[in-house]
Amino acid sequence: MRTDSSPGTLPAREHLPAAPAGTPVLDVVIPVYNEEKDLQPCVRRLYEHLVRTFPYAFRITIADNASTDTTPRVAARLAAEIPEVTLFRLEQKGRGRALRAVWSASDAPVLAYMDVDLSTDLNALLPLVAPLISGHSDLAIGSRLARSSRVVRGPRREFISRAYNLILRGSLQARFSDAQCGFKAIRRDVAQVLLPLVEDTGWFFDTEMLVLAERAGLRIHEVPVDWVDDPDSTVHIVRTATDDLKGVWRIGRALATGSLPLDRITRPFGDDPRDREIKDVPTGLARQLVGFCVVGALSTLLYLLLYSGFRVFTGSQFANALALLVSAVANTAANRRLTFGVRGRGGAVRHQAQGLVVFGIGLALTSGSLAALNAATSEPAHSTELSVLIAANLAATVLRFLLFRAWVFPDRRDGDPAPAASHTPVHPLSSPTFSTARHDPYGPLPQRTPRYRHDTAQWGRDATVQLQPVRPHDTDPRDSR
Repeated sequence: MRTDSSPGTLPAREHLPAAPAGTPVLDVVIPVYNEEKDLQPCVRRLYEHLVRTFPYAFRITIADNASTDTTPRVAARLAAEIPEVTLFRLEQKGRGRALRAVWSASDAPVLAYMDVDLSTDLNALLPLVAPLISGHSDLAIGSRLARSSRVVRGPRREFISRAYNLILRGSLQARFSDAQCGFKAIRRDVAQVLLPLVEDTGWFFDTEMLVLAERAGLRIHEVPVDWVDDPDSTVHIVRTATDDLKGVWRIGRALATGSLPLDRITRPFGDDPRDREIKDVPTGLARQLVGFCVVGALSTLLYLLLYSGFRVFTGSQFANALALLVSAVANTAANRRLTFGVRGRGGAVRHQAQGLVVFGIGLALTSGSLAALNAATSEPAHSTELSVLIAANLAATVLRFLLFRAWVFPDRRDGDPAPAASHTPVHPLSSPTFSTARHDPYGPLPQRTPRYRHDTAQWGRDATVQLQPVRPHDTDPRDSR
């Protein structure tokens, strides 16, 4: 889908290229806060699973959110014993804060995370990240609400989860099925431009990231998962639900006002291979025709309903002009977004002004048709008026499409060069490795010095946050885990 060129526009998706063996392809983050009991079995089980099933080099990153128990010592011991494990220490709590920090600093082309309780069956991990490696999708999420998912949990959590997702569908028009499952992955090039737009640092981080990605037209892959509820979970349900509802309101208001620069994270036209299979036809014409016809049909229906309603209170000419004006504004907005793929607020006023000019031409055609009908018959039947207006609107529709395509929303790809995208290249994918030199997961592991990740993380384009040593009383009141 063609979009306005902008410095943050993502390139077309491609399969991650091969690179020297040993380069991590996948970085799995495990955010923890006071998880001294579950951390070691989780990491060892995940490591054994990846060694056995994952054909590329990987890394496991423990993101410690200011734990005050022995979690840091457990994590340091695991990092010393297992070469693929690293420790990232933060001074404040918040799952979103941890994921933002680690993902921003990681060099792996595919980034994932999972909860430490391992409620999600690990057999879904490879299906989760495979579409990101192949270039098919931008993000991937595990879904407990898919038809083929097998879930074991209490009725209270089941009700809360389904109610929350219904709220997202009703208020934010979300199409993904499960926003809160702690099992997600994202391509690094996408994360670099998406994360600076995500404000939340707690449990709403996942939802905000998915809503923004979906609104920007990125592809989200869903994987049905087998999931068993953790009865010892420390999540404060009421507080988390309250924060989530506040986040839904904030995002809904931002989307309604158009204050989010979603054009920074759009994919260019031609990303779909089918776009390149159309020969001897202007690029995008087939898709634009389909979109324009759908929008036109809906606009015509809206116009006829408005005209019939206005005709009750006023004459035919005024009713026609008012109905056509309202439907024209809606038609221009819909075609701008759906047919010609223009996102963001840039140029919206100019597009509407040009659309009103096109509206004037359509008004001249329809008004002229009504004038001719009234000249021929003093009191035409209402059904006759509608028939004449439909014919006139069909002629105006053809002319509207031509003007939209050539004047209002011209395709500048063949003329004006687009600005260079300011994304950072993705680190190459490593070649498949099935080396038998890996450590035996059931035998003793070599001791070595713990490896710590950098203690700084890029949280935005211009701001860098220093991660200070943890203090026992540094807490974030919004986060409960």
